[in-house]
Amino acid sequence: MAHFPVNHPARPLYRVLAGLVGLYILVFGVWGVAETIGDPLFDRGNHWALGLRTNLAFSLASVIFGVVLIIGASRRTNLGHYMNLTAGVVFLVTSILMMSVLQTEANFLNFSMSTVVVSMVFGLILLGTGLYDKVGPEEHAEIERQRRSHPVAEAYRR
Repeated sequence: MAHFPVNHPARPLYRVLAGLVGLYILVFGVWGVAETIGDPLFDRGNHWALGLRTNLAFSLASVIFGVVLIIGASRRTNLGHYMNLTAGVVFLVTSILMMSVLQTEANFLNFSMSTVVVSMVFGLILLGTGLYDKVGPEEHAEIERQRRSHPVAEAYRR
């Protein structure tokens, strides 16, 4: 079973980090929609927003994803935990898939290599924030603290 720290002390910092990623994605999406508003949905044109190549479909998806990430970061429940884990995996998988079709007609989101790199970095950040922002009762957090400071655990740390 996976081990996610409960009530990690840096949880507010991780939520802010996920919120900043969501804010960047939202601003990128709005800027991209403004740049590509008259073009076809899956156009392979030369439109750039905040240093990343885009089209109308990618921009609209970014607006939706940015709003979802900001909502997840603003909640103090495990909703943000699950949203960040899911978004991290989605970003990583999307970046790998789009990198594999970068120079083909299947590049329907109009990715460039810089978009792939940013998507991978955001995926890793969101996955990392999702690993440490789990919320639980104080009893669960205390049990984990005791488990971490158990004498057997101390013996293996040396």
